[in-house]
Amino acid sequence: MGTEKESPQDLPRPAKAPGGSSAKKTTPKQGKKTSGTPNKNISRDPDSRKTGTKQSGSSGKPQGKKKPAAQGTRQGGGSGKPQSKTAVAKPNKKRPEIKKAQRKKVNRYVRIIGRIAFMIQALISLIMVISIARTKMLPWKYVLLIMAGLGVLLLITLIMNLRRNRRVRLVGTGISVVVIALTFVFTTYFNRTMGVIAGNSKALKTDNMIVVVRADDPAQVLVDAKDYTYAVHLPAGASGGSSAMIVDIEDALSSKIKVEEYSSDIEAAKALMEGKVNAAIYNKAYTEVIAEALDNDDYENQVRVLHQYGIETDIEKETVDVGKPFNVLISGIDVYGDISQTSRSDVNIIVTVNPKTKKVLLTSTPRDYYVKIPEISGDSRDKLTHAGIYGVDASMRTLEELYGIDITYFVRVNFDTLIKLVDAMDGLDVYVEYPFDAYTDEYHFDKGWHDMFGDQVLAFCRERYSFADGDNQRGRNQEQVLKALIEKLLSPAILPHYADILDSLDGFFQLNMSQEKIAELVNMQLTDNAHWEILKQAAEQGDSALEATYSGGSTPLYVMWPDYASVYVNAARIETILKEGYTD
Repeated sequence: MGTEKESPQDLPRPAKAPGGSSAKKTTPKQGKKTSGTPNKNISRDPDSRKTGTKQSGSSGKPQGKKKPAAQGTRQGGGSGKPQSKTAVAKPNKKRPEIKKAQRKKVNRYVRIIGRIAFMIQALISLIMVISIARTKMLPWKYVLLIMAGLGVLLLITLIMNLRRNRRVRLVGTGISVVVIALTFVFTTYFNRTMGVIAGNSKALKTDNMIVVVRADDPAQVLVDAKDYTYAVHLPAGASGGSSAMIVDIEDALSSKIKVEEYSSDIEAAKALMEGKVNAAIYNKAYTEVIAEALDNDDYENQVRVLHQYGIETDIEKETVDVGKPFNVLISGIDVYGDISQTSRSDVNIIVTVNPKTKKVLLTSTPRDYYVKIPEISGDSRDKLTHAGIYGVDASMRTLEELYGIDITYFVRVNFDTLIKLVDAMDGLDVYVEYPFDAYTDEYHFDKGWHDMFGDQVLAFCRERYSFADGDNQRGRNQEQVLKALIEKLLSPAILPHYADILDSLDGFFQLNMSQEKIAELVNMQLTDNAHWEILKQAAEQGDSALEATYSGGSTPLYVMWPDYASVYVNAARIETILKEGYTD
C-alpha cells in the first residue's frame, strides 16, 4: 500500500552479451571452454556433418580427415582441441545376467507356490470325498462323479505345474486356488449340515421344575425361603418330578424343608395364592394349565420363580427297516426358548410316509380332544395338549392309542423354530381359506394367497377363535403351512438360503431320527428324484364340555370329546397309505 507498481517498461534491461544478443548461451555441463575468441568464419562442409566435427577456417586450407569426435563433443577451430567433452556410458555387461537371475528366482517361487497349491488341492479333495462317502447320504453314482471331477482337475493342474512356461504354471495355480475355495465351501457346509442334524437328534425331555412364591414375597433367593412351607403334588408311584425337586432344594439348603401335599398342582398353586403356604413346587409346563383352572389370565405375573431345576430324561429310540413306511409326529409346543423343555403340545400332526409310492399323508388332531394318556393318567382323561407336559413320548403314546397305529419318530418344534425357519426361507406362500383377524397378534388375513414371514405364519397357525370351525380350521391351517414348508424345502429355490436355514434350525428343533435314517431318506430322494404327493386329513370336532382332567384335578376345564367316526376314517386311511405297494 502507498507504493506504485513498476511497469515492465520501467524495469532495467539486462546487459547484452558480446555479439549483440541478450540471450545466454548454454554450454555442456561437462564441456571445457576453449581459449581465444570464437572464429566467425568457420565453414561447414558435408563431410563434417557425417563425422560430427567442425573444421577450422583460420588458414582456409582443407584439414586432413580426422577421427569422429565422441558423442556430445566439439572440436575447436583454432587450436584443434575439443571445446567440450561428455562422459560416454559404457554398456553394462552384468545387467542381462542380473535379469536372468531374477527371472530364475521368480520362476522358482511360481513353481513352489504351484506345488503347494496342488498338494492342498489334493488334500482337501480327499477330505471332501471321505466326508461324503462316510455319511452314505449321496448315491454312489454322485460320489463317483465327484471323484472323477476332482481327479480330472487334479490331473490338469499337475500337468500345468510341470510345464516350463511360467504363464501356464500360473494358470494352473489359479485353477488350484479356485478348486480349493469351492471344495472347502462345499465340505464346510456339508459337515455343518451333518453337525446340525447330529446336534439336534436328542431323544430326551427336560422337566423344568420350579419353586414359586407370590410376586410381593420378600424372599429373593432360595435361602431366604429356608423356613417356608412348600405346597406340592406327589403322584403315586412317580419318581423324579416334584420328588426330585424336593431333594434338590434340601441339598441346596443343607437341611430338610416343610412340605404340605395337595391332590394336584392346581390345588398347590391355589393354596399359594390363598396364603395357606409360602411357596409351591410344580412343573413350569403347568403354568398355563393353572391359569386356565384358576380362571386367572394374569397368574404368571402374580407369582415369581425363586428356584428352577431341570430334570432330563432319555426317550426310548425306535427305528424301521430301510425302505419301509413309517409315521412321524410333528409336535409343536407353545413356548419360546429351550426346545427340550416339556410343555403343552398345541400342534399334533401325524406324518405318514410311504417311500415306495412317494406319498405323504398329514393327519391333524384337535388339541382339546378328551383322551387317556397311557402310562400317565390311568383311567382318567385329559386334554391331548396336556400330554405334552409329560413329554413328547407321552403325546406319541396318546395318539398311538387313539388311532391304533405305531408312531416311530418325532420332530419337535416351538414358536422360535417356526419364526426363524420361515424368515430364513425368505417367507412362505400360504393360501388363506377364510378372511380373519388373528386373536394372538395384530394381523388381518384376506382370502387368497399370501407371502408370509415368521410372525405372520405363527399367528396364522395359532388362530382358532376367529373360525366357526375353531380347532378344526386351525388344524387345516397348520397342515397348509406344513405342506408349503415341505414343498419349498424340496425345491431348488431353497439353495440361496441354505446357510440361513442351517443357522435358524441349529438348537431350535428336536428329533429322534438317527443320522443314518436321514441319510437313507436323502439318498433315496436323490436316487429317484421323484415327486412326492402330499395329502391331508383331520379329525373332526366332537361335542365340547367342561370336565375334570388328570392335569387339572377336580377343576372342570374346557374339553372336546373325540369324534370317533372321523378318527376311525382317518386311522383307516393311515393304514392304507402305510400298506400301499407292500405285500407283507
